[in-house]
Amino acid sequence: MKPFALLFVCLSALLLTINACGGKPEEQDNTGDIPPQQTSATAPDTNSSTNGKTLSEGLTEDYTHTDRVIWQKPDMVLNLLGGLDGKAVADIGAGTGFFTLRMAQKARKVIAIDIDPRFINYLDSIKTLELPEQFQTRIETRLGKPDNPQLKTGEVNVVVIVNTFMYIRDQVGYLKILREALTPGGKILIVDFKKKRTPVGPPNDIRVPIHIVEEALYEAGYKNVLANDTALDYQYILVAER
Repeated sequence: MKPFALLFVCLSALLLTINACGGKPEEQDNTGDIPPQQTSATAPDTNSSTNGKTLSEGLTEDYTHTDRVIWQKPDMVLNLLGGLDGKAVADIGAGTGFFTLRMAQKARKVIAIDIDPRFINYLDSIKTLELPEQFQTRIETRLGKPDNPQLKTGEVNVVVIVNTFMYIRDQVGYLKILREALTPGGKILIVDFKKKRTPVGPPNDIRVPIHIVEEALYEAGYKNVLANDTALDYQYILVAER
């Protein structure tokens, strides 16, 4: 058989084999990096705030693993309120209870308010592990709304807002609501991140400068506003009276 004829026979046999197998190459797998037998419905949710982590590993990891006690100096901050004995305190944006658990050992009552029910559930569980029994009953958790902390008129003597003010949309309006919740002569304490580069904290573009917070307090009707941007390395502190 001539070489050309032999080549023709081989090509014909190859075509017959491909047609017998379906005639098309195998389609490309579009599941990307998803492991075998794991569809998109069961793949990890990369858009989730916790991405499969537990609450303490996910939502709170930015602050809990950064020596927070050292850079936030909670005892010094609370001392600026002049004592909490016999007082009711509202902790706005209580989170995992960094300040709530400390204040419960000093105040008569602490209302820990957060808009995320996961933090409310976490606090209800952790207080029994972190606090002696006589302090546990001093903590009341309360699910708030983004525009309303769900406090009654004159319900508290002190309001504490730490690492939260920047996330409040209508800041002046919210401060007015909090003012109504304070007893006459009650105090509000705000601690938040300076608008500069710091090793910890949220993106710089969402931080609120101290002078903006100060003006918001005055506009909401507070008086005797004291601003301090030197006591803490990464944050400023404001204390005002109702």
